[in-house]
Amino acid sequence: MTKFTDLALDPKVLKAVADAGYETPTPIQAQAIPPALEGRDVLGIAQTGTGKTASFTLPMITMLGKGRARARMPRSLVLAPTRELAAQVAENFDIYAKHTKLTKALLIGGVSFAEQDKLIDRGVDVLIATPGRLLDHFERGKLLLTGVQIMVVDEADRMLDMGFIPDIERIFQLTPFTRQTLFFSATMAPEIERITNAFLHNPVRVEVARQSTTSETIEQRLIAFTPSRRDRSFAEKRAVLRELIRAEGAACTNAIVFCNRKMDVDVVAKSLKQHGFNAAPIHGDLDQSVRTRTLDGFRDGTIQFLIASDVAARGLDIPAVSHVFNFDVPSHAEDYVHRIGRTGRAGREGRAITIATPADDKYLSAIESLIKAEIPRGEVPEFEASPERRKRDDRNDGRKDGEREKGKRSRGGRSRRKDGEAPESGEEQQVQAAAPEPQEERPAREPRRAPREDRREERKGGRGRRGGRDEEVVVGMGDHVPEFLTRSFAKVKSE
Repeated sequence: MTKFTDLALDPKVLKAVADAGYETPTPIQAQAIPPALEGRDVLGIAQTGTGKTASFTLPMITMLGKGRARARMPRSLVLAPTRELAAQVAENFDIYAKHTKLTKALLIGGVSFAEQDKLIDRGVDVLIATPGRLLDHFERGKLLLTGVQIMVVDEADRMLDMGFIPDIERIFQLTPFTRQTLFFSATMAPEIERITNAFLHNPVRVEVARQSTTSETIEQRLIAFTPSRRDRSFAEKRAVLRELIRAEGAACTNAIVFCNRKMDVDVVAKSLKQHGFNAAPIHGDLDQSVRTRTLDGFRDGTIQFLIASDVAARGLDIPAVSHVFNFDVPSHAEDYVHRIGRTGRAGREGRAITIATPADDKYLSAIESLIKAEIPRGEVPEFEASPERRKRDDRNDGRKDGEREKGKRSRGGRSRRKDGEAPESGEEQQVQAAAPEPQEERPAREPRRAPREDRREERKGGRGRRGGRDEEVVVGMGDHVPEFLTRSFAKVKSE
């Protein structure tokens, strides 16, 4: 069995690896590190959670041991699709390079330009960045990429799938042609591989698992239910989620709940908190300091349930996640592999539970076609059989069904609350809920309407009032003609 000591790494790097408690490299590390140390381009494909970050971090630190950084000219560049993944790469660099004198800079959004400029001006060996912020610094004249010796694209498929193709192409054009390029990803679609052919030169292809496979340590389950009504689907899915969490009991030490939309992330997090669960949201619209604080809280255990968009689906290394709940079936099949890969990492066992409605059938078919396996079906929790509990859950929930869609009207017509009016207090709502609504007297049944021709003649005489009220009959002059209309006036000739 291969050990880290057999990989020709720098002794300082080996010491840091030993301090971190690692002795045996993962398959992707054992196969990718040797060609990377030889200076060859590497295309690494492995399922998430197999240690791809160390596959490029360890050889990079070893190769950068000789040389010195110059101001505004980093010696290596690591591109990541999200701020969280870039920050995680920076943390791994700090762990493995702690016995060296190598420096780094992290360029991500949500952080002051001035602090990042100071680091770049002093000169850094490793630059870890998201594409947008990297190009912002370049266009401001604060950064040159002509000294890049090693370039890494982490989660390459996600980078290209998120619309970064123009940015990636431009960044590659700004770097030297002689650079060494490393691509690492969990999935590699044919069109993505076609693009990598333009960036990599005779790469060593390292594939330690079949593309788009899920880890065998993850127990998957699908909960397929049909909502009682279409407009109740969102509330009933929240009820199903709560019952599934309760059913897992003490085995669910912590979990990540994935939603497709950012607004649903906030609602589900608020709903869980109001039902007594320790939950917090994370998505791209939140301030970077909030996102960092939330992730730190989830890592140290102060937050049990992380409600997330796909910003947390790629590359985040939180080893001890016991469960993943897909509140929404991902619209892209590859995202399913990444989502459930947040659990069952580093040989641990994990559970991934997906909630689906009939509207998700086409997405489920794509997922099962991708992973070449059928997701085992599970039983739907009994929640629909109790209308009283459903009503109670709705009262306690973060948002009612009618508020999910903009412009949704209340049951009795338009909402009686005017714009700018303060919401009613809970006590007032209970009083109004207890008081019966006044019954309006129904008007007597109107006689059968006249034929169309007669109604047209009636309209010629004038318009009646709306609302079913008694219409005033418009009376003409009839046979009576005013006297002034019958008088004749002689025309007086002017002299």
